[in-house]
Amino acid sequence: MHKTPDLCKIFYTLGRICAILLYFLGMQKTKLLLIDSARKVFARIGVQHATMNDIAEESGKGRRTLYTYFKSKEDVYNAVVEQELDTLISKLSSVMNSSLTPDQKIIEFIYIHLDTINDIVRNNGTLRADFFSDIKAMEIARRSTDLKEIEMLREILTAGVEKGSFSIESIETATLMIFYAVKGLESPYNRRHISGKMKSRRDHIAKFVLKGLR
Repeated sequence: MHKTPDLCKIFYTLGRICAILLYFLGMQKTKLLLIDSARKVFARIGVQHATMNDIAEESGKGRRTLYTYFKSKEDVYNAVVEQELDTLISKLSSVMNSSLTPDQKIIEFIYIHLDTINDIVRNNGTLRADFFSDIKAMEIARRSTDLKEIEMLREILTAGVEKGSFSIESIETATLMIFYAVKGLESPYNRRHISGKMKSRRDHIAKFVLKGLR
């Protein structure tokens, strides 16, 4: 005999699901508030001088709440940097999903990386304060973003080889060489030592890069 569903149980289950969703949404909202508070504190007094107490006071949530989400100031700093670099990943993802050829994507990748990092450093106190001074801490904070970028570059080069645009013996080696070469240009680019020349000579730079891949 077919049983009629127990509506009370159904509504109870739905209520539990909604409660869980609201709980996690609330946690995410609190975490974003803490990250934003840390960003303000870092920009105002610098990462080195900032304390977990400063961040807790800025957020209005207290130390216990802060330590629920982050174990240390370094963890908070990494979260701030990663959130700021989400802009870079978003722009690069748009390039990856576009109809551009692998040749075009590799050049767009280089310029978007440099321009976006430059904008973030110039416009945000958190990165501007430590980008040139504490390289080790910055590299640790950027690790997650770096891995995403490396994977994107690998996909571009693989697609280029498959389409006959590139002739590369080792895609992995080429990927890492290009990525770290671009990262090496960040400091002089951000200090505007070469940014003007790179923008005015984009076609020449494109030919230089692509020649090495063919």
